Amino acid sequence: MKISRAAALAAACCVVLSPARAAQEPAGGSSPAALTAEQIVDRSVQVRGGLTAWHKIATIIWAGHLESERSPVPSLPFQLKEKRPGKSRFEITEPSQRSLRVVNGVGGWKMKLGQDGRPEIKKLSVEEVKYARTASGLEGPLIDFRAKGSKIELEGSEDLDGRQSYRIGITLATGDHQSVWIDAKSFLESRFDRTTYSSSGSKGVVTVRYLDYKVVEGLALPSVIEIGGAALAKPDRMVIEKVALNPPIDDREFDGLGDPRGRARVDTKAAPR
Repeated sequence: MKISRAAALAAACCVVLSPARAAQEPAGGSSPAALTAEQIVDRSVQVRGGLTAWHKIATIIWAGHLESERSPVPSLPFQLKEKRPGKSRFEITEPSQRSLRVVNGVGGWKMKLGQDGRPEIKKLSVEEVKYARTASGLEGPLIDFRAKGSKIELEGSEDLDGRQSYRIGITLATGDHQSVWIDAKSFLESRFDRTTYSSSGSKGVVTVRYLDYKVVEGLALPSVIEIGGAALAKPDRMVIEKVALNPPIDDREFDGLGDPRGRARVDTKAAPR
């Protein structure tokens, strides 16, 4: 089961998601043809909380569960820690399905349980590192796109699940292309397509859908994320239950294989059977 995003948190740091306020239609909204790509994105940034508020966010921890038809367990609890610049630590905490994936902004490593129930640790492949380096960061690809060196264009407007949406094309500083769909009424991001790389280096596309936005300390965040491609009969779902903004996260959680001595900070005991 491949997951591109995730979430985590100690109960004391978590904030329960509150009812959404951001998904209200802005007063005096313009028709899809009346706005430029820059105007659409700037309005979306404001609806999601504003650039100043996002600049103040250095870390996020998410917590929830994963649902996938390909998983032997119907609901997998997960944790995700994200820290600027480009650091993430994603963990599935179900004992029999435990896995860990860490990116430190340059490279990373992953861990999964072997057949004997003990952790197997590997560095991320060249393709996995390339995918991580083109990730959109903890706020998404559009917020502060100018500072990131990205260029945007309005590729058109179209119906998405019965709602009119703008399709914004993004060219990253790396040259990679991504697309984001923005709802024409709420100005919230509803879909994100980005390039993936196979072990042979060939390119593909993964589609991410953002659903059921909630407001956490003034920022609009999705509480359900669907991940999949055209070949999947049903997308994987990430249900986000708790979020913490700016909790302390030690950099050692992303270093080497988990600590300054290069050893993975994981439980080496066999998982219960």
